[in-house]
Order: sequence, then structure tokens, then C-alpha cells
Amino acid sequence: MRKLSMDELGRMTVDEFKQSEKLPIIVVLENIRSAYNVGSVFRTGDAFLIEAVYIIGYSAVPPHKEIKKTALGAEESVNWKHFPNATEAIADLRERGYKVFSVEQAEGSTSLEKLEQQDGEKIAVIFGNEVTGVEQSTIAASDGCIEIPQLGMKHSLNIATAAGVVLWELVRKVVGKEDK
Repeated sequence: MRKLSMDELGRMTVDEFKQSEKLPIIVVLENIRSAYNVGSVFRTGDAFLIEAVYIIGYSAVPPHKEIKKTALGAEESVNWKHFPNATEAIADLRERGYKVFSVEQAEGSTSLEKLEQQDGEKIAVIFGNEVTGVEQSTIAASDGCIEIPQLGMKHSLNIATAAGVVLWELVRKVVGKEDK
């Protein structure tokens, strides 16, 4: 086994990325304290070719040095939009035909691996503050909650890790349907 070189990876340019067809997934970041976490989500969003990142409230927005440090340029390739609050972001998502899920441990939540997706269904996933999670008013405005199964003592993940887990599961389901 041999590690691939940068040339062998066949990476897109920023322009090629912007012009490519995206997966119908939007990540919503609600009041994220750490700009490093915001940057990490941009980088993951780029890796999985998602449509956009919506940034809500006091979360840092590009250009920001801490976002740049972890995004490694993905803040330039992934489309993003800032909203002052979740109400406005969710209204925009609904106008665009997105089903909206909060990623939170809540009564009646759906375990991530059991989430059913229809072909071509547009999905937005909301990730909340590192300490307080998704706001209750945002949960109430969502179509449902997705919960990441956790077996250990902590029952919480860093926002960037949680985004990676959720996005991979959503992408895996889409890619799996295309392979059939």
C-alpha cells in the first residue's frame, strides 16, 4: 500500500467545486462559540460536496483567521450565508423545499442510522452551541430531531465531530442509492 500524492487525488479547483452539482444537504450552525469548529464544518462540507453552510447568530463567519486555520480554504469553496436567527434561516430553507432536522438528544428523536431519506429529498441539519446545544425554539420549528447513538459516559460530541458523523451518514445513504 502506498499513500497517494496530491496530483493522484484529482482535486477540483475552487471554480470546479463551485460549478459542480452538490448534494442537497445544508448544514446550519446555531451560535457556535468556536470559530475553529465553524472552520472544521466548512472543511467537512467541502469533503462531502454539500450545498451550503448556514451560519446563525453569533457564530463566526468568514473571513476569520480561526475559520481559515481549520477550513484550509473550504470557506472559499463552500457556499455560506449568515442569518441573525434560526427563524429566518428555517424560513429560507422551507422556501427552498428543505426538510429541517435539529441534531439533538430529545424526546421522540430519530436515531441517525434509522433516518429515512426519500430520493432527491433536500435535508438541512442544525447543530447547536457547544454547551447548550440547539435552542428549544429551534427544535420546535424543526421537522424532527436526529440523535447520534452514543454508548459511553459523556453522551456528547464536539460539534465538528458530530457534523462529520451526521454528514457521512447522510452522504453514505445517497451514495449507496446511486450504486444500486
